[in-house]
Amino acid sequence: MDDNYRIFNKNLITNAARRGTPQVCTGNGGFEPQPFDKEYVLQKNKIEECITKTLQSIGDGRISASAYDTAWIALIKDVINRDLPLFPWSLEWIVSNQLRDGSWGDRDFFVPCDRLLSTLACVVALSTWNVHPNETERGILFVKENISKLEDGDDVHTTLGFEILFPALLERARNLGIEGLPYDDPTTQKICAERDLKLDRISKELIINEVPASLLLILEGLENLNWENILKLQSPDGSFLGSPATTAFVFMETKDESCLSYLKKTVQNFGGGAPSLYPVDILTRLLAVDRLQRLGISRFFHSQIEDCLSYIYRFWTGNGVFSGRDSEFCDVNDTSMAFRLLRLHGYNVSPNVFTNFKKGDEFSVYGDDEVVDSPSTMLNLYRASEVRFAGETILEEAKEFSHNFLQQRQGLPNQVLDNCLISKNLHTEIKYELETPWFASLPRLEARFFIERYNAVDEVCIGKSLYRLPDTNEGTYLELAKLDYNRCQEQHQMEWNHMQQWYEDCNLEEFGISKNDILEAHFLAAASIFEAERSGERVAWVKTQILSHILSTYYFIKQSHQDHKPQLSTEKAHIAGQPGKGFKNVQRIISILFEALTQMKKDALEGSNGDISDDLLHEAWGGWLKKLGEGETEERQEAELIARTINVCGGHILSKQILSHHEYKTLSQLTNQICHNLHNSKMIGKEMENEMQLLVQLVLQESSNGISKAIKQTFLVVAKAFYYRAYFSAKQIENHVSIILFEQLV
Repeated sequence: MDDNYRIFNKNLITNAARRGTPQVCTGNGGFEPQPFDKEYVLQKNKIEECITKTLQSIGDGRISASAYDTAWIALIKDVINRDLPLFPWSLEWIVSNQLRDGSWGDRDFFVPCDRLLSTLACVVALSTWNVHPNETERGILFVKENISKLEDGDDVHTTLGFEILFPALLERARNLGIEGLPYDDPTTQKICAERDLKLDRISKELIINEVPASLLLILEGLENLNWENILKLQSPDGSFLGSPATTAFVFMETKDESCLSYLKKTVQNFGGGAPSLYPVDILTRLLAVDRLQRLGISRFFHSQIEDCLSYIYRFWTGNGVFSGRDSEFCDVNDTSMAFRLLRLHGYNVSPNVFTNFKKGDEFSVYGDDEVVDSPSTMLNLYRASEVRFAGETILEEAKEFSHNFLQQRQGLPNQVLDNCLISKNLHTEIKYELETPWFASLPRLEARFFIERYNAVDEVCIGKSLYRLPDTNEGTYLELAKLDYNRCQEQHQMEWNHMQQWYEDCNLEEFGISKNDILEAHFLAAASIFEAERSGERVAWVKTQILSHILSTYYFIKQSHQDHKPQLSTEKAHIAGQPGKGFKNVQRIISILFEALTQMKKDALEGSNGDISDDLLHEAWGGWLKKLGEGETEERQEAELIARTINVCGGHILSKQILSHHEYKTLSQLTNQICHNLHNSKMIGKEMENEMQLLVQLVLQESSNGISKAIKQTFLVVAKAFYYRAYFSAKQIENHVSIILFEQLV
């Protein structure tokens, strides 16, 4: 093989051989996949059942309760008796959820803005009804003693609208005559000054006539509102952008019955409390599907994922989506996640939705004037832009903007901190995405990275208060991912042992092949098609890649044109080798090829992939050899040969009719062209990017009377493997091989 690919040192080969598990050979070059042991199956089934139940019961989405929002609901007066609260159980929830230090807010993560705003809101609620004075005093003391921590806290973790909402609550507290709060503290004065500056930037026209989404979420901090116009922005469920606090404030001002219905349902579902956002049915499903895919365990939940995506697509509009269904507004974060996942699964979604968020040369959160300043949101926009089709200018602009934004944040200390998400691994996740384009990100590579840095259990979302999403923050995802990864890796190691034995038995070194070449081919196959049950396809990939290389490198084959249906046979081939490479060597390599093809068919049958005809594999090779013999070296057919072999062995191609399908021919030609150019030039420029985008479009777009998704996906899998090999350096690939194939996850 090319010297550039002789990358693996002797130590790696030696260590790989040592770490491999005992092989299971069937003789004659065959390989029998290791059966699943009972303990693994029982453990896997138990976790899988748990996750399945969670996915099937998402409903409106589970979310942690918010003391801030609950306090606003507790302020509502009974319609008949104004001296009583309409939701007394919300007051009881507040008392029951006060923390030991006298504050309210997220129990496990201290963010000054969250604790101070939530505590002040609860103090105002309790004081309004003149109940629980001890709890009230403890809350007042906490605010007084901790107000200075706002100066020490990280500005990036400021909760949404804090500089508007905190002064508004202080004003309510002052009007109630609550004593002991830091009304005149220098820090308070600074916050009020920031509030005044922000309100000055909000034109009266926007407040009175057209309230943007960024302000709709913080209505409870504003005054002199045009309620007639605001009520026009109400969601079908009666809420305002799914915010219980905002909806409670609107009800207090308008007595709108739809608001009340929403609040009653919310309080009932949360046992007297209320969350920061509700519902979160879209966001929960997006996060679930995204995490299952990136962890490499989505295949266990195919029907549940389809249900989630079908649900999301029901609420997809020309403006995108929001975290909850039927919202009057959409946001770029949820829209980016939805666009990427829906497109990857073949749904027809237009990239034009992103024009709604483009403001000049920048992108906004809701399509208004609030420019995105969140690295996590920009990361989702960047990932969405990577699955663009050829000619989609808006996604090209989105990629350039998000890439530049993320690069700048990466280069500045402490600037990857996020105002939407608290995640300890966000910095490394951004680094991986910037250094590993989607075209070069092989499934096992992504899964290994994501599993090792998965911290969804500890992730905290930032809204007007901190909140968590239990449906996607559970540790069961990670538990299953580790279990499955190690089982697949064990299978890959057994296959590696088999490939080494095949190498020795066939004396492939005589044909210029080293164990390094076998290891690289095996790695590419295992990193691309990783599922333990697809062993036959991986082995077929490796052998096809190695044998096609031997034949195309060392021999020139002139195929007889006497038959219209060329057969793979030494009698019908005129073969001229290098000096010293006699006809016996040619006979031997052809014999090795015959044995490999016979074993591929046997493995496919034993893998329950359906009956396959000898002709499907033999004619694939016969056609390839014929073109090679005719001197068609400029557009080598190696990629299509690998793809066809995988599809045949995987049971996706069962008849020759598919091979003449226009869509199949187009995919074959484009994939061959891409892989040939990547193999020869190792250069990735604009033209290559355009070709890959076109291939992605052909693979992902649904077409009437087209070939199956599985067949099309195989072409993309092969092309990405070639792209990966051209993109990464020899040293990087060596490191990936060691980690992916031989280092167990713990």
